[in-house]
Amino acid sequence: MKELDPLILIAVFQEMLGPLLWPLIALFVLGTLAFLLLLVRERRIVARRFMWSQVVGLFGGVMALVIMARVSASGYSDAVGPADWILLVAVYVAGAIGAAVLAYTLAGWMRAAVRSGERP
Repeated sequence: MKELDPLILIAVFQEMLGPLLWPLIALFVLGTLAFLLLLVRERRIVARRFMWSQVVGLFGGVMALVIMARVSASGYSDAVGPADWILLVAVYVAGAIGAAVLAYTLAGWMRAAVRSGERP
């Protein structure tokens, strides 16, 4: 493989994550939209919440690799080509970013619900 084709990357992601690929992408997109709405509402990034969400993101990246290994038909030892290793890193990064965004968003919306007198 001389070129890195996006369709090949999608096929390899589908092989690695199986049926969880599209629900995880949907969760990532919805979480990002909720994050953007929270930013519009608060008009700033809360530093303490941002720091803790990054810590959660580290564990989210590891969990993304664990989930990938459990649902995949192949294991880590099957990753021999450069596309496989690029996608392993991409799975970790996507899991880390997704978990950090979701943690920040959930903490922010829960705080907003408590402030307005509602119970989450």
